[in-house]
Amino acid sequence: MSIHAINSSESVDLLSQAKIDLAAAHRLAVFHELEEGIDNHFTVTAPGTEDQFLVLPFGLHWSEARASDMIVFNEQGDTLEGDGLVERSAQCIHAPIHRITGAKVVMHTHQTWAVALNMLENNRLIPACQTSAFFDGHIVYEDDYRGTADTLEEGERLANLMGDKTVMFMKNHGVLVATDTIAKAYRMLYLLERVCRMQILAMSTGEKILPITAEVIARVQAPDQGDRHHGQRHQLYFEAMKRVINRVNPGYAD
Repeated sequence: MSIHAINSSESVDLLSQAKIDLAAAHRLAVFHELEEGIDNHFTVTAPGTEDQFLVLPFGLHWSEARASDMIVFNEQGDTLEGDGLVERSAQCIHAPIHRITGAKVVMHTHQTWAVALNMLENNRLIPACQTSAFFDGHIVYEDDYRGTADTLEEGERLANLMGDKTVMFMKNHGVLVATDTIAKAYRMLYLLERVCRMQILAMSTGEKILPITAEVIARVQAPDQGDRHHGQRHQLYFEAMKRVINRVNPGYAD
């Protein structure tokens, strides 16, 4: 299905918003020091399709990302809309993960503190604080680094390993988040970097880290019926951060 075949005004509006939010996420990643300049990748399934994806064309710095820059590509690596090319590893890692897991948003980075933890022989995230407790049970660990991904088969291997988890820790490599919205994916990526930093700082003391009990983790993760913002936290955070980036680096919506 061509992106040009979308005839619903609602789908077109969703596509425009997805491009704006994706551009904002790239600039926020620079603001939060989660990026590597022009490398790493954020992708979104193009609204109105199941097999076409939005990405920032390779070669643009994340700090200059604009909605109008976003291209649409398919699993074969063809650019279907826009100017520029998809980088090979984005095609090979992201497209199969979208297809096999059904995730609408896939974000992969080599962010500093998460990579530092993934350089260790034991790279498991310890649920020893409230924020890390939210990740407990939602992480899969990929312990077989095979170099840069340049085949779709490698992406399929990662996708099958990921299954229904939201986060992948990639040993000697980085982290990946796969979920249903840009707001949720970005907030999880941001919080993941913070908890990895917290754990490494705690480990640096040489003292024994005390995990939270399974019973308490279950209570932390259980929906709070009295939470008036339940289900809205990811979007509220992302909208707040877009207001911040509008002040410090405006123009992403262009």
